[in-house]
Amino acid sequence: MPSASAALSSLAEGAARRAPVRRIGARTFDFSSSVAVMAVVNRTPDSFYDRGRTFGLESAVDACEAAVAAGADWIDIGGVPFAPGPPLSAEDELDRVLPVVTAVRERSDVVISVDTFLPAVARACIAAGADVINDTTGLYHPEIVPVVADSAATLVITHSLAAPRTVYPRPRYDDVVREVAAFLEHRVDRAMTGGMPEERLVIDPGHDLNKNTLHSLELTRRLAEITAIGLPTLVAVSNKDFVGESIDAPKSERLEGSLAAMVLCIAQGARIVRMHNVAEAVAAVRMTEAILGFREPAVLRHNTGDANE
Repeated sequence: MPSASAALSSLAEGAARRAPVRRIGARTFDFSSSVAVMAVVNRTPDSFYDRGRTFGLESAVDACEAAVAAGADWIDIGGVPFAPGPPLSAEDELDRVLPVVTAVRERSDVVISVDTFLPAVARACIAAGADVINDTTGLYHPEIVPVVADSAATLVITHSLAAPRTVYPRPRYDDVVREVAAFLEHRVDRAMTGGMPEERLVIDPGHDLNKNTLHSLELTRRLAEITAIGLPTLVAVSNKDFVGESIDAPKSERLEGSLAAMVLCIAQGARIVRMHNVAEAVAAVRMTEAILGFREPAVLRHNTGDANE
């Protein structure tokens, strides 16, 4: 019978084998043996979790600074929810996100990503200092590829099926994991054909995006099949509905379930975790890294001397 450490290693053996060492903005990550915590800051009046708590500019900037202080490696700034709703023009989206990008860039070297699918928004935010474009629409607008390729920024490619901000009722898959993996591989090929080097690509299976709870649970259970693609894999499981429906919890009571899903994803090779509760996520990630042998304990005192401590 294999050891527990060997079993964990085998789960994640395909993780981030394609250009695992990444320079993203001012920071360097070795995704073969570390996990980045991405904090979520949405400057929207109708985001699914915070319901406008960080819609004000000062509140959004303060939330970014608090996330950095809590140990976040990365801040994901959004101006438009994924959920169905009226479209927002590029000008209006930039009015929301660009001042936050500018303010955070002036104050910190934290990695800044912008959650957008509009090429004009991506271009302006990169010029203002954003390091990553997080496209949750699976390259719906193909023009976003040359915009990001013509910079030093990283591009996150996410699985989703619907046109932006539209309803996708009752999604059906014969095998959700295989179909998501095939979609991501196809979009990665498209991005590389369009000029994106693989060392600036990240993939995300898109938990809950055009998927029901059973689909998201299956993705979590078999995430190793996604991370086997070899590119750094981002997972956004924080406070999602699949967590709430699994444990019958409202959005305000999904922290523990979110952390459990996050840890299982890391054990299968996820290397970037997008989380709302930063301090708790950072502690859980660092503990998981220690268990996986990615980092040494911060201190070693217990039963290491002549007296117990």
